[in-house]
Amino acid sequence: MAPRNKSPSSARSGARPARPALAALAAPVSPSVLALGQDAAPVAAHMGFRAGPVGDSASKEALARLTRQTQTLGNSAQARLLEQAIGAVRKHDYERAAKLALKALSTDDKLGVAWHVLGVSREKLGDFSGSMQCYEAALRLLPSEDAVAGDLGRLAYRMDMPEIAAKLFRIHVKAQPHDVAGVNNLACALRDLNANSEAIDILRPAIQEHPQQPILWNTLGTVMCSLGDGATAVTFFDEALRLNPDFGKGYHNRAYARLDLGDAEGALDDCDKGIACSDSREDIATMQFARSTILLALGRVEEGWSAYEARLSPDLGDAPRFVIEAQPWRIGEPLDGKRLLVVAEQGLGDEVMFANLLPDLKERLGADGSMGLVVERRLKTLFERSFPGVEVSQHRTVAYEGRTYRSAPNVAEVSRYDAWTPIASLLPVLRPTAQAFPERERFLEPDPERVAHWRKVLEDAPAGLKVGLLWKSLKLDGERARQFSPFQLWEPVLKTPGVSFINIQYGDCAEEIAYARDMLGVEVWQPPGIDLKEDLDEVAALTCALDLTIGFSNATINLAGACGAPIWMITAAKAWTRLGTDHYPWYPQAKTFVAKNFAEWPEIMARIATALADRAKA
Repeated sequence: MAPRNKSPSSARSGARPARPALAALAAPVSPSVLALGQDAAPVAAHMGFRAGPVGDSASKEALARLTRQTQTLGNSAQARLLEQAIGAVRKHDYERAAKLALKALSTDDKLGVAWHVLGVSREKLGDFSGSMQCYEAALRLLPSEDAVAGDLGRLAYRMDMPEIAAKLFRIHVKAQPHDVAGVNNLACALRDLNANSEAIDILRPAIQEHPQQPILWNTLGTVMCSLGDGATAVTFFDEALRLNPDFGKGYHNRAYARLDLGDAEGALDDCDKGIACSDSREDIATMQFARSTILLALGRVEEGWSAYEARLSPDLGDAPRFVIEAQPWRIGEPLDGKRLLVVAEQGLGDEVMFANLLPDLKERLGADGSMGLVVERRLKTLFERSFPGVEVSQHRTVAYEGRTYRSAPNVAEVSRYDAWTPIASLLPVLRPTAQAFPERERFLEPDPERVAHWRKVLEDAPAGLKVGLLWKSLKLDGERARQFSPFQLWEPVLKTPGVSFINIQYGDCAEEIAYARDMLGVEVWQPPGIDLKEDLDEVAALTCALDLTIGFSNATINLAGACGAPIWMITAAKAWTRLGTDHYPWYPQAKTFVAKNFAEWPEIMARIATALADRAKA
């Protein structure tokens, strides 16, 4: 969806708005996602805030409003068609509703209310892009735009377009400043854009006006979570739950805040309560997946891996849909002699971390078995070197209608495999306990010639211990940003004497590097001739040439750990990946620095600085 370049008033004053082709919208919703989807970054299913836009384009109130608009039409034939269409929506017969709305539009394609009805019908049919086009047309044509803006904003939010959603919610709130749902929805979009101060400024007067509305307290709690203030967030979730003791989203979000504070037992209790009192299948699926990671954080590994299959639930909004034309492998089926196609899953760092299993899987399959491996394209060369004799190909990940789909289009003759599996489904078999992780030096093999090359290149860096620096992730939305310390708080680490800091952080780092140079007097050296985001085989070699890598869990530190490079990893109080231990089972050489909560970054940075000074002196 493109931002509107004309206001609704200019559209109504004579400019002809662009509208979708009726013939295209009349087509049934049965597309090939692999043909129509847009290439997308890998998405990991995650615990997620349960505080998003509220409202329903087909609610009783919304349909009553559409009926009133229809009754003002001068053309009685069009009015009858649209009243029938709205009646069909009430009966959940969305195909019939869409056909009736299209019939009305065939006589007048400037009929704004018909576009709105068609948009509701297409949304309910799962045709989000078609629905978006209809809502856009309605927005340009209707004299009162706030209702359409609310519907379109919720759809944009659902399709991971928070910036566009915020613009649309602003239209709605401007027209209805006292509408609780509208204020809540705008605050959620602003939170996801890291505009937390503005979100608070919007929520504060709304709560003063409507102190009995639990959704407002709930959303304010998620904003405080985004700011890393879990303790304050808990108090707001407490109030939401006092007002509504059966508020499933409130329990889920309080679990989220308690986990940030290190209270995994309390988080598990809240998660169970949230599941018990929720009626939304998506909310329940999200909480079930969250519950699995809490179990893992508590060290209940066998139980946690069993529950971890919830990450693949079709009810989980951001769970990937695998499109693999082969028989799925089921947990418990024998592996000996199996010809197995393994598909990497979730984000890039997860693909690397879960590869911890692959040497053991290859051994389990035995001489009579074989393994195919489907990974992100940037990992292909590294994985081919690491697992000789294994067919390695790249997956394709596409986004379509708010969903993510992953396929294996480059595998030759998928039918020659007995079965396929997402890689993490092998965890219950190969890593049933934290003690089952081997003390293996590495499980990925960097190119030794490139390691030697980078050792030579690093001689040009400033003198001292060569330490790679990682301080953020490429995706830093409102939910994830709190897990990373502000760069300014790295000051005591960066001022450690005897250390030469090497930038291995992918993405745009110019602002942070300039801050270190101009404000702290520290030169963060940039390795020449390498794209830190794209050249992952080179990045792996570079990390192995360094004396140490320090940072948060992102793709690069996982690469370093998998290749056996020394790493210091900063983790949350109850990071599930530690599996209830005081170390990092995936990478035995890793030293962990555990944040008690996300409000105490100065303390953890001071600990790292002290440890680094000791290392530099050694």
